[in-house]
Formats: sequence, C-alpha cells, structure tokens
Amino acid sequence: MSIKKQSNRERNRQKMNTTLGNIDRTHSQPDYTNRPCNESFTCKNCNHFVLPEGAATSHRNHCPKCLTSIHVDVIPGDRASLCGSLMEPISVWVRKNGEWAIIHRCRGCGEISSNRIAADDNPTLLMSIAVKPLALPPFPLGLLDNQ
Repeated sequence: MSIKKQSNRERNRQKMNTTLGNIDRTHSQPDYTNRPCNESFTCKNCNHFVLPEGAATSHRNHCPKCLTSIHVDVIPGDRASLCGSLMEPISVWVRKNGEWAIIHRCRGCGEISSNRIAADDNPTLLMSIAVKPLALPPFPLGLLDNQ
C-alpha cells in the first residue's frame, strides 16, 4: 500500500515540476505568506511574459493579459499545493471595501479561490467576465416582460 502512495506522490511532484518549470519541490520552497513575491514568469496559458511591476501589489498571482493563474498554494503564498494545474477566471466579485477580486477555478482539482485584481489587469476581460451572467442568464429573457 505504501508503495502505491509513494508512486502517486511522485507522480504529483513530477506533474507540478513540469507545470511550474521543473522546480524541485523536495527542498524548501519560497514562502510568500509574509513577504512579497516579486518574481517574473511566463503565463502557462497564453505565454505572456509577466513582470511584477505594474501590478500595484507585492503579490502578483495571475497573468494580467488572460487573468489565468496556476494552482500552487494551499494557503495564499505557501507554494504547498501539489496540483499545479491552470486556474481559470470564472467570475468577479466586489469585496466589502469596494475592491474587485477574480474568482478562479482549478481545471485539475476544481478548487475555487479568490484573488484581488491587479492595476494592470485586462479591463475588457474583467468586464466581460463580470457581465457574463447578464449576457447568459439561467432563464429565458422573455420571462422578464411578464413581471
């Protein structure tokens, strides 16, 4: 039984290493839970090269062009997730303070997370995600006339 578990763990580690550019997860990883993450990266979805400048935040966690992220955290900044799949933007919401946040869903495991928008995020894509429920309601629009 333990041999099979080791094999699954190793497969998850290899999958994550391939997705994240062969980072060796067996050694200590950067922990960004209490310190800034100012690393550049290439988006795994659209291949856009992302710089930390322009985000107006010290924790860049998604591509400003396509708004896609990578499932790398269990707790924001810990880099402890073994999933490593793409996190697609599925919605936006407005926090109590008026700040917008993107709702991401992991394509691999289905986990849902919320990430604040960055100053340089694609405004057209943000708006298209925000109005999607209005453009594609779960009921026929003709029902609104009868009210």
